[in-house]
Amino acid sequence: MSRSARCERHQAAGGFTLIEVLVALAVIAVLLASIGSLIAGSVRGARSIDQHLALVEIARAIETGLPSRDELKVGRLSGEVSGHRWNVDVTPFIANNVDPRLPTPWVPLALVITVRSPAGPILQVNTVRLRRRQGG
Repeated sequence: MSRSARCERHQAAGGFTLIEVLVALAVIAVLLASIGSLIAGSVRGARSIDQHLALVEIARAIETGLPSRDELKVGRLSGEVSGHRWNVDVTPFIANNVDPRLPTPWVPLALVITVRSPAGPILQVNTVRLRRRQGG
C-alpha cells in the first residue's frame, strides 16, 4: 500500500474538522438561547399569575369582612392586609333602566374593591350589594 493511500484513509477516519465542531457549537448555542427565552417567559407568566391570585384572595377576604348588608353605608373603607393596601367605595347603584321611585324593599349599592400589591399591580372588583330599605 502506498503512503498516500494510508494518509487518505487516516484522514477519513480522523474525526471532525474544526469547522464542523464550530458549526455544531453554534447550533447548540442557538438552541440553548431559545430554550432559555422560553423558560424566562414561563417564569414571568407564573409570577404574574401568582401575584394576580394573591390580589384575588385578598379582595375576597376584604369582601367577606365587609359589614352585613343592613350595616353597609355609602362611603369609603380602607386598610392594609399583608402589605396590600385596599379600599372599598360604596355608592348608590344607578341604572338607566331602573326607576328609583318605584317602591321596592331593597336599595342596590355599588361596591368597588381596589387592592394594590406592594409590588405595584392593582386589582379592582366591581359588585352590587342589596341593602334593605330603611323603614320598609
